[in-house]
Amino acid sequence: MHDSLLDKSDVIKPYGETDVLPYYAKVAKYLTKFLGTKEIATRVWIPNGPLLLKRGSKMEPLTAGELVKNVDDNLIKIRKDIKSLSDAASKLTPVQKKIWSYFLPRKLCDFFYATNFEGAGKKMDMIFYDIDRGREIPAENAALAAGALIDCIRNDGEFNSLAGRNELFLMYTGSSFHIYVFLKKQVSQGFYNKYIQFSKNEPVASFTGRWAEKIKKQTGVKVGGGHEKLRGMINIDPSQTPSGKLGRCPFSLHMSDAKTIDGVAVPMSIDSAKEKGIIKELKSYTPKKVLENIEELSGNLPKTASRD
Repeated sequence: MHDSLLDKSDVIKPYGETDVLPYYAKVAKYLTKFLGTKEIATRVWIPNGPLLLKRGSKMEPLTAGELVKNVDDNLIKIRKDIKSLSDAASKLTPVQKKIWSYFLPRKLCDFFYATNFEGAGKKMDMIFYDIDRGREIPAENAALAAGALIDCIRNDGEFNSLAGRNELFLMYTGSSFHIYVFLKKQVSQGFYNKYIQFSKNEPVASFTGRWAEKIKKQTGVKVGGGHEKLRGMINIDPSQTPSGKLGRCPFSLHMSDAKTIDGVAVPMSIDSAKEKGIIKELKSYTPKKVLENIEELSGNLPKTASRD
């Protein structure tokens, strides 16, 4: 992807109208090791309409590598001049047609991926935790919970013996935090069900529930396990771990509505959630600032390569 079509004053409007594809093609260059051949997905924001989820289980799969190799100046020029894929199809390669269908021009899109590949029941090489907060909860509380969860994972000898933990990765999502636990050995759906999945009927039966209780006592922040959202409580949610589930990609845009980018997903050094003023710093990232600092930020991405 060349710089010539990117307006330096607004990288999301490369030709005066919204088009996130040049931005995502640029950041995807730094994500090929992290994502490997895991299928990517997008969530397209339609003004006054529904959110459209585009993913490899419903469409022809798309990888980060394909995005990097097939987005060029010519494709962006075509998107500038032609609004519909059907009208542009004769000018595009088969892969470019596929890319167009995932990243609609003139629309904002979240950038997701299949955390342990598309399709249910596959082996897992990482565990994914969403530190899920409601808008009424300060982001600073989510940072406290993220830092405490990292400590819990590091210091739990039983978990590390069972899971063979290899590397931890922390990411700001644009609103809260994700924590990844990369495993030395693949685990089954049964392992997830027994040790990671949260059950409100047996809240401390899993590592997730036990860690949530510990975090609550250590930080004083209201923390619970699982996916169910309760007002005023932060959820330590592993439910997007199994194959067939989606996670937000590093450097993804984060939207509050179909016209407003309110944050960017930023890879972080593993202990930085505890730093004073970290929320203010993370909120300062715009798409332009990410691209200006992407070499440094990509240094925080995990060294563990995705399983192909």
